[in-house]
Amino acid sequence: MKKICMALVGLSLAFASVAQPAKKASIEQLMQLTGAGDLSAQMMNQMLPAMQQMIPDAPPTFWDTFKQELDANELMKMIIPVYQKHLSEEDIQAILAFYSTPAGKKLISAQPAIMQESMMIGQQWGQQVFMRAKQKFDAMSAAQPQ
Repeated sequence: MKKICMALVGLSLAFASVAQPAKKASIEQLMQLTGAGDLSAQMMNQMLPAMQQMIPDAPPTFWDTFKQELDANELMKMIIPVYQKHLSEEDIQAILAFYSTPAGKKLISAQPAIMQESMMIGQQWGQQVFMRAKQKFDAMSAAQPQ
């Protein structure tokens, strides 16, 4: 009896210490709520002009048909395992609970503007860093004898 109790306690601890991966349905709900479910459409809109330049001979009808054939959920299905890898079902439920609060809803609505403005700031910063590097390199090159 003592051995059985010890075995049950051991199994209970083992199962308790292993985080259960988040369920697909919970992740899909989170992705839809946060707008991550629209990622494939956003990415296609960003990629399409580059693709059109790489295949310049393709007529507009080709691109119209190509876009219609794409499964918008394909990327989402590919991303779900990433969420499962990093978040447990308990994590997802806590995140969903937060996003159901007024602060969570505010974050969801503000996030696109925050990301857009942050990207612009990041681009400006990158240009400034490049200019500093170029100025430093130019000064170093000018100081060296030819």
